[in-house]
Amino acid sequence: MTNANPAGTFQKAPLSQKIGYGFGDMSSSMFWKIFTAYLPFFYSTIFGLSLVDATFLMLVTRIWDAVSDPMMGIIADRTQTRWGKYRPYLLWISIPFAVVGVLLFTTPELGYAGKRIWAYVTYIMMMTVYTAINVPYGAMLGVMTADSDEKTVFSSFRMFFAYAGSFIVLAGWEPLCKMFNKMQGIETSVNDPSSWQYAMIVVAVCCFLLFLLCFKMTRETVKSLPKETSVGSDLKTLFRNAPWWILLGGVLFFNLFNAARYTAGPFFFASVIGDGAQLKIFSLEFLFYAGIFFAVGEVANMAGVAMTPWITRKIGKKSTFMYSLILLIVLSSIFFFIPLTSGGYWLMMLMQVVISVITGIVSPLVWSMYADIADYAELKFNTASTGLIFSSSSMAQKFGGAIGGSAVTAILAAVGYSTEAGAVQTETALTWVRALMSFVPAAVAAASLFFITIYPLTTKRMKEIQAELEVRRGAQPSEK
Repeated sequence: MTNANPAGTFQKAPLSQKIGYGFGDMSSSMFWKIFTAYLPFFYSTIFGLSLVDATFLMLVTRIWDAVSDPMMGIIADRTQTRWGKYRPYLLWISIPFAVVGVLLFTTPELGYAGKRIWAYVTYIMMMTVYTAINVPYGAMLGVMTADSDEKTVFSSFRMFFAYAGSFIVLAGWEPLCKMFNKMQGIETSVNDPSSWQYAMIVVAVCCFLLFLLCFKMTRETVKSLPKETSVGSDLKTLFRNAPWWILLGGVLFFNLFNAARYTAGPFFFASVIGDGAQLKIFSLEFLFYAGIFFAVGEVANMAGVAMTPWITRKIGKKSTFMYSLILLIVLSSIFFFIPLTSGGYWLMMLMQVVISVITGIVSPLVWSMYADIADYAELKFNTASTGLIFSSSSMAQKFGGAIGGSAVTAILAAVGYSTEAGAVQTETALTWVRALMSFVPAAVAAASLFFITIYPLTTKRMKEIQAELEVRRGAQPSEK
């Protein structure tokens, strides 16, 4: 049977499935946050690429990554196994996911041209396997429950664990690199290439185990319509899906907001804050660095995620998204004017906490709203393309990352930012670094707000869609 009972209400999924589903994005996010926060810095200051070459590398590879997402969605929609459509990819791709992640952070002893080739090959490989596991993982949300509110709960578990993984990896990355430095007798900095590789091995093993747990603890319980339509037909109906286009635009710019801040962060702390900055409270002092700044944000993200189901039940998904974006615009703009003092550092941390709570509230909405769009598509076009639709959210995330990451490094190159050790930055470069943490994210949040304002799938409309789909689907056997 589906998870709808004869009375038209829905049975709640067991807690173990929600936790298991969360483990999947905990794994993905550990990799993704390292890519977003540290990979541009790694390529330009450790691996040895110029800012211009690093910019083109990130742009080209992530565009390929985004374009490959719909391909993977189409493949996953047509997969049939005893484990379901989407779940088996968690098992099949987990080992390549871990291995290629280590290769990505490996610095070979090659000349400059050889390093460029290595960087392109390993980055493209990494984004390909990331797509192969993450697109089916995301699509699972559409077949684990038929209830829109329960999808939000699943999505909240997903994002809660995602931020938990991000906190662990961001807070631990630099100390982990330093530990491997110390083990090798290197006392200078965290920037030894081999230390970054060893740190990535630790992270990769954890990610592999988390994906295995996700596979073991989850089930596909909703059978959608059989996939009998052609690829061309699926793409045609997708392009005719107006809510999909609107949400795609909103999500693209929301992800660009996050990508710009994470990419600019290490440069902001290296040149604006500087080494040795301290957070002081009474007689205690704490080092103020990029990793702890973003790690605290991940904890705040988790708090925001926990609030999401309650807020959306009160005001709806669309209104929650809109009000959150308005707050992000205001708070990000204020960030530019915070002074570079001990008190200012605490204010930066406070702003990071509030901004991160808000982005934490929004993050589960994205996946839940795409699940709603999959239901809308099934009702309107009589076709089930859950994987293809969810791949578009992953595509928007990656386009946002590609545009945000490459735009940050391109701007830094254009304003004369120097990646040389000990370089003194110009006042223009420093102003732009601060703007990349404030006014630029505010502008892209405003663009996201435009799209979400015209999004048509309100709470009332989704209740109507669910009722009609329940009648159409009827009673169907579940997949074990």
